[in-house]
Amino acid sequence: MTSTVDLLTAGLPPTAAKPRSRTRHPYRTALSTARARTGLVLVGAVILAGLLAPLLAGHGPTDQSGQSLAALGTPGHPLGTDDLGRDLLSRLLYGIRADLGIISLAVPAGAALGCLFGLVAAVHPVADTVVQRVFDLLLAFPGLILALAVTAILGPGRFPVILVIALAEVPVFGRLLRGGILVQREREYVTAARVGGSSGGRVLVRHILPNAADPLVVQIAVSLTVAVFIEGAMSFLGVGVRPPEPTLGAVLSQSMPYLAQAPNFAAGPLITVTALVLGLSLISEALNREIRR
Repeated sequence: MTSTVDLLTAGLPPTAAKPRSRTRHPYRTALSTARARTGLVLVGAVILAGLLAPLLAGHGPTDQSGQSLAALGTPGHPLGTDDLGRDLLSRLLYGIRADLGIISLAVPAGAALGCLFGLVAAVHPVADTVVQRVFDLLLAFPGLILALAVTAILGPGRFPVILVIALAEVPVFGRLLRGGILVQREREYVTAARVGGSSGGRVLVRHILPNAADPLVVQIAVSLTVAVFIEGAMSFLGVGVRPPEPTLGAVLSQSMPYLAQAPNFAAGPLITVTALVLGLSLISEALNREIRR
């Protein structure tokens, strides 16, 4: 017997009648491209270096020696030392570790909170107005001003950096999910599911959210890139993680007065940040291309 859903979708083109079926998961397809594989190698190398910091570093990140601004290739200090005689390789590795810890907490926290707000805004008209004004308020503050405001209240440290990154990402993810839900719920397959007897909650969970979530995956990779810059900028300006704990931004900031005298001082964090940002950008671009097909 022909069901109501079959009757509703019989005259519709296949792509309008139901979400596009995929013989292969789009994320797997995207990550199998040369572009994505290059990005994964770069990001994986940075992550591995941070995770293995205690094994790879020959010294503690705050241990001082008698060799100040030692050159590249100095015995016992492959990347040299900083102005206080601290091993640059150790500070670079532990700086990577600190940065990864910060962004791995901040971005998911901002994404989760933003998606929660976006979901509430999409399903409740009154809440939508309130949530949109909250997003406008957060977006009204440039990232640097927001960072200075938060650190003026809480002081420098790891938690303020995480909070600033999370707050910066809340409106991004919230508006992205809200827009995706509003677009998907007007599609014909959603109407067919409702007429077929599915409840509003079931339609939202089983049909709308899975199709609205694809852009969020791409945004996570983009937001990780942004988080690297935010943390680096805050540490560079001295309002990030408290010294002497190393971060990539802090090491780079300390190297500025010695660029001409010891260029190896800045080389490590610059190359690492470039590799991390480039890798994440390649991954996000590959995901975006596949999802938009």
